[in-house]
Amino acid sequence: MTPETKARQQIDQKLEQADWVIQDVKQLNLAAGMGVAVREYPTDTGPADYMLFVNRNAVGVIEAKKDSAGENITAVESQTERYATANLKWRKDNSPLRFLFEATGQIIRFTDNADPAPRSREIFHFFKPETLASWFAQPDTLRRRLAEQIPALPEQNLRDCQISAVTGLEKSLALNKPRALVHMATGAGKTFTAITSVYRLLKFGGAKRILFLVDTRNLGKQAHQEFMAYTPPDDGRKFTELYNAQRLASPNIDPHSQVCISTIQRMYSILSGEPIDESAEDVSLNEVQQTAQQEKFVRYNLAVPVETFDFIIIDECHRSIYNLWKQVLDYFDASLIGLTATPDKRTFGFFNENIVAEYTYEQSVADGVNVGYDVYEIETEITQKGAELKAKEWVDHRDRQTRKKRWGETEEDTAYTGKELDRSVVNISQIRKVIQAMKTAVETQIFPARKETPKTLIFAKTDSHADDIINIVREVYGQGNAFCKKVTYRAEEDADSILSSFRNDYNPRIAVTVDMIATGTDVKPLEVLLFMRDVRSKGYYEQMKGRGVRSLDGDSLKRVSNSADGAKTRFVLIDAVGVEKSLQTESRPLEKKPGVALKDLLQGVAIGHRDDDTVLSLANRLVRLGKQLDDKAQARIAKASGGIPVAELGKGLIAALNPDAIVAAALATAQAKGITRSEDTLLPEEIEAARAERVAAACAPFDQPALRDEIENARREREQLIDHVNLDQVTFSGYSEQAETQAKAVIESFASYIAQHKDEIAALSFFYQQPYQRRALTFDMIEELHDRLSRPPLLLTTERLWSAYVRVQASQVKGSDTRRQLTDLASLVRFALGMETELKPFSEQVDKRFQEWIFRHNAQRATAFTPEQTDWLRLIKDHIASSCSIARDDFDYAEFAGKGGLQKAWGVFGPQLDGLMDEMNQELVA
Repeated sequence: MTPETKARQQIDQKLEQADWVIQDVKQLNLAAGMGVAVREYPTDTGPADYMLFVNRNAVGVIEAKKDSAGENITAVESQTERYATANLKWRKDNSPLRFLFEATGQIIRFTDNADPAPRSREIFHFFKPETLASWFAQPDTLRRRLAEQIPALPEQNLRDCQISAVTGLEKSLALNKPRALVHMATGAGKTFTAITSVYRLLKFGGAKRILFLVDTRNLGKQAHQEFMAYTPPDDGRKFTELYNAQRLASPNIDPHSQVCISTIQRMYSILSGEPIDESAEDVSLNEVQQTAQQEKFVRYNLAVPVETFDFIIIDECHRSIYNLWKQVLDYFDASLIGLTATPDKRTFGFFNENIVAEYTYEQSVADGVNVGYDVYEIETEITQKGAELKAKEWVDHRDRQTRKKRWGETEEDTAYTGKELDRSVVNISQIRKVIQAMKTAVETQIFPARKETPKTLIFAKTDSHADDIINIVREVYGQGNAFCKKVTYRAEEDADSILSSFRNDYNPRIAVTVDMIATGTDVKPLEVLLFMRDVRSKGYYEQMKGRGVRSLDGDSLKRVSNSADGAKTRFVLIDAVGVEKSLQTESRPLEKKPGVALKDLLQGVAIGHRDDDTVLSLANRLVRLGKQLDDKAQARIAKASGGIPVAELGKGLIAALNPDAIVAAALATAQAKGITRSEDTLLPEEIEAARAERVAAACAPFDQPALRDEIENARREREQLIDHVNLDQVTFSGYSEQAETQAKAVIESFASYIAQHKDEIAALSFFYQQPYQRRALTFDMIEELHDRLSRPPLLLTTERLWSAYVRVQASQVKGSDTRRQLTDLASLVRFALGMETELKPFSEQVDKRFQEWIFRHNAQRATAFTPEQTDWLRLIKDHIASSCSIARDDFDYAEFAGKGGLQKAWGVFGPQLDGLMDEMNQELVA
């Protein structure tokens, strides 16, 4: 048999498997089936190897070659094109044929001539006749729709990184790129972004069906829930009300489904016909050691043809797709879209280095999407060095599966290393020491102010190891069963309900898992991760760390951890096995100098420290501070920095150290100097110069002492030192000479501050200008003065000032037993300036002036104010007492609105209302 004949036999076999009827031209019978492949069909340029007819119409041609021609198969495309444009014997319509194939017995390439810029691609198998019939009937091809008919993306409710990912992917697809990688940090909304793209590909791209590949069954459930919850921006209905999304749990793909969610294991089972146990979908393929003997061979399956999916989205595209399971992806004629937070060189290579969007963990922390983390290490002697059990020692022997124990002697000396712990040997003391060390660290160093244990996830080596950990956690913490639970599919309790409780309820406080929530599963309140197992894969380790990165607002965190003092600002990774060192992790804990005070970091940057550790540590503190400060503190810092919010200052520092941006800056500098450079030829000193310039620009705002002081003052206002060491006791109760001296110092510093700042603070200018220039004293003026006085180092609150005057000049102070209002600051200023002989609450002064004013007003008028007018004037007086002034807009407040608001007041006073308000503003406050 010649190589050509052998190749033809294999091609015939593949065509028949795809439901084509194969005929020689002499036995031509186009009624034999929907799809007929006619061998050696005559054309005016010679016989075509195979002419393809669908529903009696010639639609395509196959150029067949022997297997050895496979290495140069693209050179045959011109021959296929010649037959496609030739005149076919017995055919009246001589328009060019659309579907072009080149095939050997081993490979098949396909071109759709209706695509924009038609480009051939390799396919696993021939398409079914029904598929070509469907494509032939459509006015445009999928690739043309992607290039020409996708509308602009509505950007509402999308983060910038999500907009970048969707638009970047659509640009890539429009250029007919077969593979695309979306690199988005964990927690940035990869699945939501993917569903947004899926919706647009179905609605505007006219995609038939999309496969959403996940790592484990649990992630498939989670993805399905997100599809069901998704509401597109241009339709009020849910995604699953518009399209059928099927989570595959059997070998059958619903012919009406537009989205299929599956693990790669399940998809292999469907293609191979081999049954699969559901438990095989519970273990991440990152954790399965694969060998060449386990290679997955895929055969053509007519029920699931290669054209089943137009797109395959690979969530958390892990190492398995590059190795033994790759054939599952090669089988389908689909564009591949990878989603990952943890790419490596293989990831970039597999996706042809087509990175359509990149959003790193560091960027996500800077944007507040995620939180930073600190690493806390626990080392024990046995973890480091192992130990030895001598022969004839009486110890427990435990069955791995049943956990049944027997008491017996060891048969021989057994030395074990730390790596063997909890596999061949279990050392209960080692587990207990680690758990005790974690408890002590969390309660005294990591979260010392918490009243409850922060939500904690422990990664165990095996189910048996997890059980040992659970028992010891409950013992060490002195808690019951509800406090610590195992979360794996092998747990007797329903794993999903435990996971839901861990996420939303008070208990469990600690969860132990082997693999179920290692990747992809959201538990936003999680603040502590304890690694009691090593990890083979750097990427998998990054995904495991990702369980802790999710940010969470203060109210949501307090629902499960009531003593939290605000939003989640970080998580802590406790490394008990040295995994952080062994894997040299990709993502960086931004806090490199946890022991250095914020003021020292600020000062260090100001005097020229530009090393990565200092810059990143300062960035982390600023981003974290940005989540904790109130609006007023944020505004003060922004004012001192020239309009840059504190979190943006931190983001600028992180961005300055971006390696790609540094290289781009170095290239731009070289080009500006007329020097030809590439990334590979840049000199180290050119890269360092670009880095120095970027970092200097990001650090420039911190040259200003005012900004450094403002940031440090804001931190001091936010934080208090809690002294647990020094115990207190009462030695004296009553006023002392020292207390009176301190009160006098408070009053003197107040008077001195007023005198020094009289020209720059509006409220002080008001009082100093009286009575020469009258203008309204506003609540904003008083608030500005209060903010300045109450900040460090003065800390002169209204309450503290009033108490000082009570202590020093008690006979001249009234109303010391009433609650202070912010407007009392006006009384304090007047008293300090000698404008009043008595210090009275501002509201009492306004009452007195109101009585004098209304008496004087009634005496000067022909008719006095009516009772209704007097009631309204009292309301206005009360508002001035609490807010310093009255304006038309204030009639929207409840005390006025309940009486009819501005409209009613105008009806009572008529056009004189505005004049009365101006008069009262002057008379009652001056």
